[in-house]
Formats: sequence, C-alpha cells, structure tokens
Amino acid sequence: MSSGVQVTLSLNLRPVNTVIFRIFVGMKPTTTIFDVVIIGGGAAGLMCAAVAGKRGRSVVLIEHAEKLGKKILISGGGRCNFTNIHASPANYLSENPHFCKSALSRYTPQDFIALVEKYGISYHEKTLGQLFCDDSSRQIVKMLETECQSAGVEFNLQTSVESVERTTDDSFLLTTSQGSIETSSVVIATGGLSIPKMGATDFGHRLAKQFGLRLTPMKPALVPITLTESQERGFADISGVSLDAVAGCRGVEFREHILFTHRGLSGPAILQASSYWERGETMTLNLAPMLDFAALWQQERGSKATLKNILAQHFPKRFTETFCAAYAADIADTPFSNLPLKGYTALTERLQAWDIIPNGTEGYAKAEVTVGGVDTNELSSKTMESKKIRGLYFIGEVVDVTGWLGGYNFQWAWASGVAAGQVA
Repeated sequence: MSSGVQVTLSLNLRPVNTVIFRIFVGMKPTTTIFDVVIIGGGAAGLMCAAVAGKRGRSVVLIEHAEKLGKKILISGGGRCNFTNIHASPANYLSENPHFCKSALSRYTPQDFIALVEKYGISYHEKTLGQLFCDDSSRQIVKMLETECQSAGVEFNLQTSVESVERTTDDSFLLTTSQGSIETSSVVIATGGLSIPKMGATDFGHRLAKQFGLRLTPMKPALVPITLTESQERGFADISGVSLDAVAGCRGVEFREHILFTHRGLSGPAILQASSYWERGETMTLNLAPMLDFAALWQQERGSKATLKNILAQHFPKRFTETFCAAYAADIADTPFSNLPLKGYTALTERLQAWDIIPNGTEGYAKAEVTVGGVDTNELSSKTMESKKIRGLYFIGEVVDVTGWLGGYNFQWAWASGVAAGQVA
C-alpha cells in the first residue's frame, strides 16, 4: 500500500471509480497538501467530505479507527435509524435552541431520503417517524463511501492527529501519526464522549479549547438511569419487564416503552427523558397512560377478584406483584368488592405519577450521545465555521446540539456536515 506523497493535483487525475484508503504502517509520508482536512470518519465527517469534494476541493478525511462509520454500523440494531421524517428544531437540545434551524432547514430528512432512494436502499418507517434500512446499516456507510469516492476524497485510516497549528491567517499545519498536512480548512467531526469503547475521545473538545472556543457543560444523554437500593424496592428483580409509559422531566414528556433493568430503568421513554434530567431532580413516570382508573373502579366494583389480580389484567404479572408489594402490600390481596376507595386511589395515583429521583445514569459507556459541547455562540449557524478562527469548522455531535432518540442525531450530522461541506 502506498505511503508516498499525495499532492492536490493528483486528485484531479484519479479515476472516478477509485477511492484511496490509506492504512499506514511503518514509513511516514512527507508533508502533503489538501484544501480540506476532515478529522473524524463518522456520519457528519463523511457527509461533509462528499459535499466538499464535489465542489472540486481536494479533501482528506482522517480517522483513527480501522474503518469508517463505526457508530453508523451499530445504530438501530444494525439497521441504522438514519433520519426521522418529523425532524425539526423542536427535537434538539442546546443552550441556543435557534442555532440548528439554519442547517436543518437547508438539508432536510427528505433530502437524505432522496439520497438513500438514489442508491436503491430499501427502508421502512417504524414508530414516530423513525426510518430504518430494511437490510443493513452497512448500506448507509457504503453509500457515503461511494459519494466520497465519486468526489475524489482520500481516507487516511488508523491515523491519529497529534497537533493542529495555525501557521498563517489562511493555513493550518497538522501533525499526524503518519506525517504532516498543510491545509486552509480543518473540519472537526470527532463526535462526543459517548460509547468510548467505539473510540470516542475528547479530541474535538480539547482542540476547541486550544483555539479559545468555549464549551458548554457536557453529560451523557439518551442513557439508562440508575436507582438507589432503597428506590429499587425490589424492581431489580423484574429486570427485562417493559411497559408502555410516559416519562417526564422539566416539563417535557415522552410516551414510549420503559424497561426495568438490574440497575434501574431504560427503554426509549427513559432515554429521551434522561437528556433533560439533571442530578438531584425528579423524573415522573405515568405507568398507566392507557388506563381510566375511575372507569375501572366502576367496572370491577362488584368483583371478588383481588386488586392484584385485577391489575394483572392490564400490566405484566411480575410488575403488578412487585409494585403492589412496594406500595400497596396491605390491600393487594383484598377482593375488589371490599377494596377501600382511599387505598385504591392512592395506588392508582402513584401508578399515574410515580416520582423517582434517579441515583445517576449508566454514564458515557451506555449513552448514545453527549449533551453539550462546542458552544454554538462560537460558530456560524450557516457554515459551522468558528467566528474566531477562519477555516476552522465543527460539525455533528461535538457541537452543543443534541437530538432526541429516533434518527434526529443522524439528521443533525447530515445537515451540519452539508453546511460545512458547502463552504470549507
């Protein structure tokens, strides 16, 4: 595999059906020159590379892992929830909620769907506008690689960036594990802190601080929560049980399933609410959004069945037994016909508003994304370029824009990648 010098002119001589992957071992190349250097080979970086390359810019994408798009490959259970047809600025968290509007309006879910359809990738809608590949997330990675291929993008895999220096007002010098690169544009697409086992690092945040850019506070998001031993009240014993529920925090509510785990709670509704939750705050769960308890009282008033057995007709049996043991042990085995209204009301009110104070979360190891990052006030909302450092761009998860669960973060990756790729 070649380890020689690659200059800008040679990109224009490359056949359009050829893409260069450099996996360097041994000898380092000398300094190379590119118009655009993109650091990070995930969703945002790949999209940006393709768009910049199609403008005729010479582009190199540097990825420290052995392959591209690793988080794309594992997303959606291997089928990649690549966008959400309902994506709008209202589905994103940021200290500046208006920042994402420009990029999202200029590259929409329909734009990405059109690209997917161009490549003949079949897909389907699950719940709440979430789109998944019928086959495999590998199709999305291959599509993006092909887009880059047609634009003459070069990939340097298994290559780490050791330093980025501003040499003049119009150029940067990057020192990598495989040599130096001169460029006029550097795009940081290194992602957040979530899932470190997939290679996540704080490289983008460190670089932002190096150039004087502010970072907003960061935390794991779309992440399972943990409970204290006293809060668990035996719920760890029903690990694996799921319920249709509403999880709310800070006035925002999500109705999807929740899942009891050995350490606490997970499932889509919990993951969504976790992005809004702060340590010490209460999270409120409605465990029975489908039930009219007043009507149930009238319907079952003459029944000889116990309260626990009546509830087991509407909830998983293991959950019913555990919840009643924790909050209604004195009346759980009482025939419904003899049930005191006060006790029934107290239990059903708790089912509809179960207040918990999480002990914490399962951290970045289990978080799908990171809330916070490069302060959007430091960037142009139209181009993702730093307002302080000309030619320096930040895109994707490294920026303080975090989407809901369900394809929204991919849509931000595509949109911010396009925004930077159109000008870098």
